[in-house]
Amino acid sequence: MNGVAGAGGAGFGMMLRRLRLEASLTIEELAEASGVSVRGIGDLERGRRASPQRGTVAALANGLELGDPDRERLLAAARSGRTPRPDASGVSAFPRGVGDFVGRQAEREQLTALADRSVAGQPVVVAVSGPPGTGKTTLALHAARELADGFPGGQLMLNLRGMDDTPPDPAELMLRVMKTLGVADQDLAEDGPQGHPELYRQVLSERRCLLVLDNARDEAQVRPLLPGSGTGMTMITSRRMLTGLENVHRLPLSELTPTEAATFLTTLVGEDRAAADPTALAEVAHRCAHLPLALRVAGNWLATRTGWTVRRLADHLALEERRLDTLSAGDLRLSAAFDLSYCQLTPAAARLFRRLSLVDGPDVAAAGAARLTGQSLFDTEDLLEELVETGMLGTDRDRYRFHDLLRLYARARLEAEEPAGSIAAARSALHRWLLETAVVAGRWHEPGHGAPPADWQGTVDLSTAERARQWLRAEGDNWLAALRAAASAGDHTTVVEVAEALHWFSDQWVFWGHWPEVFRTGAHSAQALGDPLVEATQLNYDAWALLVCEGRHHDSIDRAGQACAAAQRANDPSQQGWSHFYRAWALNLLGDHTTAARHNHEAAGYFEAADDIHGTLQAMSATGLTHYLLGEYEEVIREHLRTLAVLDQARERVEVHIADFTRGNLQMNVGKAHTALGNLSDAADCLRTTTDIFRRIGNKVLESRALVYLGGALLAAGHLDQARDAFTQCLALGAAADPNRLTEAQERLAHVETLRSE
Repeated sequence: MNGVAGAGGAGFGMMLRRLRLEASLTIEELAEASGVSVRGIGDLERGRRASPQRGTVAALANGLELGDPDRERLLAAARSGRTPRPDASGVSAFPRGVGDFVGRQAEREQLTALADRSVAGQPVVVAVSGPPGTGKTTLALHAARELADGFPGGQLMLNLRGMDDTPPDPAELMLRVMKTLGVADQDLAEDGPQGHPELYRQVLSERRCLLVLDNARDEAQVRPLLPGSGTGMTMITSRRMLTGLENVHRLPLSELTPTEAATFLTTLVGEDRAAADPTALAEVAHRCAHLPLALRVAGNWLATRTGWTVRRLADHLALEERRLDTLSAGDLRLSAAFDLSYCQLTPAAARLFRRLSLVDGPDVAAAGAARLTGQSLFDTEDLLEELVETGMLGTDRDRYRFHDLLRLYARARLEAEEPAGSIAAARSALHRWLLETAVVAGRWHEPGHGAPPADWQGTVDLSTAERARQWLRAEGDNWLAALRAAASAGDHTTVVEVAEALHWFSDQWVFWGHWPEVFRTGAHSAQALGDPLVEATQLNYDAWALLVCEGRHHDSIDRAGQACAAAQRANDPSQQGWSHFYRAWALNLLGDHTTAARHNHEAAGYFEAADDIHGTLQAMSATGLTHYLLGEYEEVIREHLRTLAVLDQARERVEVHIADFTRGNLQMNVGKAHTALGNLSDAADCLRTTTDIFRRIGNKVLESRALVYLGGALLAAGHLDQARDAFTQCLALGAAADPNRLTEAQERLAHVETLRSE
């Protein structure tokens, strides 16, 4: 075929029709071959569409299997038919921007990368979600302005009014987009409402547009508005996660970093006022929980009240019960933003939301949340996911947590909507469950107990000692608060039961930081109960915590002396033995080895009288410690090997995890003694065995110590690569390790690298 018949839309349409007929194709067959819709091809042939996009023309040419000459003629006909249309391209319908935008660098870079990806021919959809006040709209608007030049087909922002009682429906929103992008009223009328969805998708497919759908209510409102083809980009902002949308890139937002928050406040209040009291500025940012909306309210407040210092506002925000009221500037109120989301919750979810403010720690699992409402675990999980979906609750694996300001809001709603009696009952139910579960979990590690009793009907999995340990650590802040509440309420029996159940577990979590409080509280409750034996036991536990957890040697000696006095009143040789043992330990560390040896000798006598095998083993271990501190390394090895033999003989009388704990410590001390003697091969063998033991029982504190000692032995032997591996493994244990050993591992690893580079 030669030439082009006519010009404009008729020329292209006639040419397309002739080419189709010459190829013996129906419109339906060409649609299937090219991927262009039947309606679209028909509109082009009739001249109703005068300016097909290059991609559309290329698809038709492929479907027609045109050679290069005819392909170029078809493209030329399409170009000649393109005449300017009012607002058809270059339209920019964005509200006034925010000039003080701060941070979100990673998110902006991600959006830029996604915008570049949309050039490949597949539209990109991004869902920006987050709790109220995180700045979703601000980010979308700022990013859209940065990306505008890459979307010559137009940039448009629509407020979907998702928080309204009756938000606009998709049909209304489609019509608004098409009119803004210049679709003629005649075309809209000819297609009619039933044809608008296809026309909408065609318009977006033919233009490289940037569409921002702001404040979406849910998936049903958004889904019809998403383009199916083309090179455009759509950004959706919503308080909901919009989990039901498919083929969407997700960009969740949370609070700003402390640095970003301080910078944002500085832009609002001015550099001079910010620099005058940077500590107060940081406090304001912290008490705003680094939430952009809260920071803006606080900044606007200061900007309009020049007589206020930053310190004055920081002090006002320090009052939790007044914080939400303080975060109000003119018609801008933080709590109003929270109200919108809260009002959309189902009644059951709203009730759980309120009661979650009773959780004392930073987060909670579903089993604990269920105790607040009395609902089943499965129903509670559904409600928690509703709160997560709506942005009212955060989640990290199986833990749920509030944003700090949402916690205050939930507490305010609780006090406003529920009677004091219901609140107290919900808090009591949670605390009672926490303490009951802590006892069962802790007893996994106690002699004579172990697995939960057969009749225990718990809602958490405590089927192994490891699972029990994980639960105790995850819920530590919560059960500690429950323990404090029980002590304040005079429930001394429960307090003592919990403290006793956690005695051996405390060795698994040495650096938690609260063991002195736990056992001191247990001792006070024992005194209130008038039981000197229980008092002596808890005081001895406290002596251990002061010594091992906090390094307060003299306080530990005093507490052990109090325990000894109580044990004498109770006429209990075992607890008298433990009181002497802890004093010997502390005195050894203070360098008074003679007095330490005397106390340890007394401890051994009391343990023997009480037939306390656990105490006997510890006293024998302490003798080895004295030899080590005195530099008598051969004696250390002999004494510890003797203790290991006693441990093997008493195997049936010693709990498995206590035996592992004791064996690991003995092997570690033997390894240290071999290192000091220069028996580096023997040292490494002992310390590898030690590391394996502590790794198997999950005691990362002791594993970190063993790894550092192992690395030291290997380093002394000149095995640099193996030493580096040991120190690296120690550092990999992270926060669960002994912090002192982490520091030492870091220093020694640097030394190894220096040696390797020489």
